[in-house]
Amino acid sequence: MSNHVKKDSTKYLQSNGLRMAYEEFGDPADPAILLVAGLYNQLVRWPVAFCELLVAKGFRVIRFDNRDIGLTDKMDGVKAPSFLRLLLKYYLGVPVTAPYSLDDMAADTVGVLDGLNIKQAHIVGMSMGGMISQLVTAKYPDRILSLTSIMSTSGERGKGLATLKVMSSMVKPITKERTALDNAAEIWQMIGSPAYPMSDEDVRSLIKAEHKRSSNPAGYMRQIAAIRTAPGRGKLLKTITAPVLIIHGNQDVLVPVSGGIDTAKHIAHAQLERFEGMGHTLPHALLPNFVDLIAANAAKACL
Repeated sequence: MSNHVKKDSTKYLQSNGLRMAYEEFGDPADPAILLVAGLYNQLVRWPVAFCELLVAKGFRVIRFDNRDIGLTDKMDGVKAPSFLRLLLKYYLGVPVTAPYSLDDMAADTVGVLDGLNIKQAHIVGMSMGGMISQLVTAKYPDRILSLTSIMSTSGERGKGLATLKVMSSMVKPITKERTALDNAAEIWQMIGSPAYPMSDEDVRSLIKAEHKRSSNPAGYMRQIAAIRTAPGRGKLLKTITAPVLIIHGNQDVLVPVSGGIDTAKHIAHAQLERFEGMGHTLPHALLPNFVDLIAANAAKACL
C-alpha cells in the first residue's frame, strides 16, 4: 500500500527559521498528534494507514519533514564530520562539531506546533524521532500531553547501540557495482522485522518513491552527526511527568531493545511494550496494535 497522499496535500510553515513541509489528517478541532520521523526518513515513512487509524480514534494527525530531509529546508554548505571521526568521538572522546544538534531539531518540532497555532499536542516519534520527542517532552513540558517513543533509545552509553556491522552498512560507499538504491534496500532488509518480511520489490518501490520526492545524501550524514554527538538523556527523562509509552521490537538490530528498556528505566511511570518478531520498521499488521496503545496512553493525559 502506498504511503503517499495526493501531491497538493503538502503544506509549508515557518519554524525556527526554516521552511518546513508537513501534511495533516483529520479534524483541526480534534486533539493533535505530532509524528516525528527517524534518521533520513521523510514524512511519508509514517504510513497513511497509521495516520488514518489515529484519525479514526479522534485525533488530528500531523506528519512533517525534519530539517535536511524531504521538502523541508536543507542545511546546504555545512559539512558533517566523517563516520570515522564520529566513532573516534564515541570511543576515544575526540572532539567533534556537528552542524546542528538534536536540541535544534527539538526546537524545530516545537516550531511546527507554533506554526500551526497548537498550544499542546501528543507526540509520537520513531528512532531518531523518538530521541527528538523525548527532548521536546522534557524541555517543553507545557506543550506535550503524552509521549510515545518507538524503537528509540535514551542516548545513554552502550544502550540501543547497533553493531559495527550494521553501522558500517549504513555508510557504505556507492560504487559502480552498488547503487544508492542497492545500499538502501540492503539496509532496509537488514534492519527489517523478521516476522513481518517485505519483498525486495516492495522495499525498492518504497525507496524509489521517497527518492523521487526528494534526495539529500549530505543531510543523512548531518543527521547522523546530530545523533552521535548528543549527550545521554537519562537525567532529562527522569523529569518527564506526562504519560509515556515505549514501543520496541525484540529483533531490532539498528536500535536494539536495550535502548527501549533503558528509556523506560529512566521514566518510572513509563509503559514498555515489546513486540516479538519486530525489527526497526513499522509492520503493517501491527499498526492497529500501536494505535490502540497510543490512544490509551494519550487518554491518561486527561485523567
